[in-house]
Amino acid sequence: MKTVNMKLETINDVKEFVNTVSRYDFDVDLISGRYAVDAKSIMGIFSLDLSKPIKVEIHSDDCDKFMDEIKKFVVA
Repeated sequence: MKTVNMKLETINDVKEFVNTVSRYDFDVDLISGRYAVDAKSIMGIFSLDLSKPIKVEIHSDDCDKFMDEIKKFVVA
C-alpha cells in the first residue's frame, strides 16, 4: 500500500482523476478527516472537503504507472 497527499482544485481535475483511477483494477481510497471514499466514485469525491489536501491510499504495490499519471495532483 502507498499513501500520498493530493489536491483536486477544479471539477475538471476531479473528472480527470476519476477517469484515470477507473482504468486500474486495484482499490484507491481518498481520506479527508474522518471520511473515506472510493476514489472511483465521483459523487463520493464531491462529498469531501476539496479545499484542503486529501490523503490517497493506493492498495497495490505495483502502482508506479498510476503514480506517474496522477503526479500533477500530488502535493508534498
